[in-house]
Amino acid sequence: MAAERIFDRAVSVRVRGCGCEERRLNVRVNIELLSISNPVHKKDLAVRLTDDTDPFFLYNLVISEEDFQSLKSQQGLLVDFSAFPQKFIDLLQQCIQEQNKDIPRFLLQLVSSAPALDHTPVSLNVVETNPFKHLTHLSLKFLPGTDAEIKKFLANCLKCLKEDKMMLEEKLKRTEEDLSRQLSYTQQSLSEKSRELEKLKNEWTSYTTALSNKHSQELTSEKERALQAQTQYQQQHEQQKKELENLHQKSIQQLQNRLSELEVINKDLTERRYKGDSTVRELKAKLSGLEDECQRAKQEVLSLRRENTTLDAECHEKEKLINQLQTRVAVLEQEIKDKDQLVTRTKEVLDATQEQKVILEESTEEKHRHIEKLETTIKSLSAELLKANEIIKKLQGDLKTLMSKLKLKNTVTIQQEKLLAEKEEKLQKEQRESQEMGQSLRMKEQEVCKLQEQLENTIQKLEESKQLLKTNENVITWLNRQLSEVQMAKKLDSPASAHAGGRAAVSPLSMPDRPSFHSSGLSHPISPLYAFQNFLEPIHSKNGNFQCPVSKVQLNSQLLKATRCSDVHAVPAAGHAANKENGEQLGLESKYLKKKDDSIPLRGLSQNTLNSEYLRPYLPAKAQPSPRAAGTPASAYFPGS
Repeated sequence: MAAERIFDRAVSVRVRGCGCEERRLNVRVNIELLSISNPVHKKDLAVRLTDDTDPFFLYNLVISEEDFQSLKSQQGLLVDFSAFPQKFIDLLQQCIQEQNKDIPRFLLQLVSSAPALDHTPVSLNVVETNPFKHLTHLSLKFLPGTDAEIKKFLANCLKCLKEDKMMLEEKLKRTEEDLSRQLSYTQQSLSEKSRELEKLKNEWTSYTTALSNKHSQELTSEKERALQAQTQYQQQHEQQKKELENLHQKSIQQLQNRLSELEVINKDLTERRYKGDSTVRELKAKLSGLEDECQRAKQEVLSLRRENTTLDAECHEKEKLINQLQTRVAVLEQEIKDKDQLVTRTKEVLDATQEQKVILEESTEEKHRHIEKLETTIKSLSAELLKANEIIKKLQGDLKTLMSKLKLKNTVTIQQEKLLAEKEEKLQKEQRESQEMGQSLRMKEQEVCKLQEQLENTIQKLEESKQLLKTNENVITWLNRQLSEVQMAKKLDSPASAHAGGRAAVSPLSMPDRPSFHSSGLSHPISPLYAFQNFLEPIHSKNGNFQCPVSKVQLNSQLLKATRCSDVHAVPAAGHAANKENGEQLGLESKYLKKKDDSIPLRGLSQNTLNSEYLRPYLPAKAQPSPRAAGTPASAYFPGS
């Protein structure tokens, strides 16, 4: 008999007894399809009601196909036996959705004929409420479980609980082991990272102080140059102003003198005219009195008329000259006014250039403030070493915001350059000396751009150092994994190697053979230093008071190359054959062993590590230091470093 569980959930049910108040109860409904193949293939629907708080609460119902036909005819169901379980589950899910509402639409009622649920048959009703009446969609009669059924149910529950307990205990052990390993790895990586970060901090502080000193000196020198240029320009401008004023005064005096002369001439001419008029009047009077002498004086009159016409022509010409002189005087006055306006404009332009100079000084001060902010962010790295990865992400976000701000400042400076260029074009028409001022301003802006480029270079170097840190961390974690795998393999292979007499696992120098990394692709043997370090670990674990004076060896790309070069000749033939048959690659990838010029090297072996007396019995004969060469560095024994 095979059982397939379809539904298993806790549902809120309203319990109604005979003569008792209605109460709520959380009942777990379990629906299973039972398939029986002996002697005839049948399918039965088993429904079980239990209470998680009361283990003796058990009601069962088994519906066969014949029972379903009678239930279908009694309650007027329109569903076949194959579709009935799913429809019943849909009704239960609707009841679960509506159970938290004040006025639920679908209800589950557990109706009992007795006042309490005490081993009496019970009917489970699925009821839909509407404003008119309560509609019962389905009514199923459940029988209470017998003692044997209750015992079987409790035994199944105990079995499930024990299985869950075993699973949880296994999970707990695994998680504890994983967490302990991760703790050890993280502590080692943290110590290494803290040392490298201290190095980076020291380098960065020295570099920033040097940059700040250099920039402050350059700024002071530029300020002095600007002040000198400003004083020169002011002196030149005052001299030019004085010269122009003197020239204007001289021209005005000349014009005034000429005007006075013309006025004198005009007065003489007017006096002559008046005299001529008086003579004409006298002559007319004489004509009236001397009509008799008219004929005699006709010739004289004609000559006088001719003189009068010439005098009139001369008067007209002199009037024209006076008008021309007046217009010229007005033109000269307008020129004087225009020159005064030009002087005021030049003053305004000078004030504008001074304001722009002040703005540029403010922008340089703002950039210094940004540099100080960057220094504070770098100092905050030391306070948050425990959250190194999160801090690096935050710093990257800050750097991006700073780059966007720098770009905005670059756009502002470009706009200022355009405005300066337009103003310089105007000034070039008026004065050549203002062009030199504009050129000095441009030189300052170029120096500001250079400072920005230096800042960007420093930021790029910081990012590259972070990338190097990440790659070094990856290599260290990978090597640590390989070391743990090798140690496990050595522990597993130690009993097998004790029985095999032909293949002894001890080297001629009383040192365990160097394992090869078959799982990771490292087929070459490990260096004697690594074997010595692994050899000391079990001794240290057995004797807690023993302290090894040898400093811990840390990874360095140059040391990896040296160990590979020194151990190539000592590779066993069996290891080579096995690796060749498996087709595994030798060593690390080339990208982890390449030396970069701009990279920050990790700490390698100290110079006195190879000269210590504890290493002499564990090193090969070639690598053992002579008693005379006690101060020779480690690079003498490893030519690849």
